[in-house]
Amino acid sequence: MLRPEPEGDGPPTGDDFVEEVLAVVAAIPAGHVMSYGSVAAALGSRSARGVGRVMAHAGSGSPWWRVVRSGGLPPRGLEHDALPHYHAEDTPLVVTPSGYRVARSAWI
Repeated sequence: MLRPEPEGDGPPTGDDFVEEVLAVVAAIPAGHVMSYGSVAAALGSRSARGVGRVMAHAGSGSPWWRVVRSGGLPPRGLEHDALPHYHAEDTPLVVTPSGYRVARSAWI
């Protein structure tokens, strides 16, 4: 049986959430990253997917490459586009058999 989610725990929506996500992303220092879940947690939310939706639809003008998946992987489908940004910002990377990921030392 499905239980209704407590109010405030559902996926965040609205212009305020979009603005808050983009403000957190803009505050990530060059050479560092946060996961989608960490951005959500910084806003008091548990919706990493909500952060992902914001970044997919409204994040192109922000330093989007500084928001990574939980394993340190760049945004899906944007690995090639993110790499020059990481190099320009001296973001520590780890080479993997499938490509690369951001080193844990770069996480905030």
